[in-house]
Amino acid sequence: MIRIIYSWNVEPSKQEAFIETWKRTTNTIHEEVQGARGSFMLQGAENSNEIKTIARWDSLDDWKAFWQGSNRQQMGSMHELGERTAVEIFKEVDDFTR
Repeated sequence: MIRIIYSWNVEPSKQEAFIETWKRTTNTIHEEVQGARGSFMLQGAENSNEIKTIARWDSLDDWKAFWQGSNRQQMGSMHELGERTAVEIFKEVDDFTR
């Protein structure tokens, strides 16, 4: 398993639309794309413009295949609403969240 952390800067006037778009997008990807295990979103407590979306994938190969295929277009509307400032890839060692 891997986790991909996307960092976003989203202006207050676009945050509601960004969140709703993310919900639709992440659920569609989870349902339709091989290896996609879902995602969650965090918003900065001190800077509400700072948003992190953390996706879980079966493998780095599955994630790369998503970005190399036509599926990546599903993320297009998120890019219209916010600026993605970073993408970080981590190997999942363990997860004790419930």
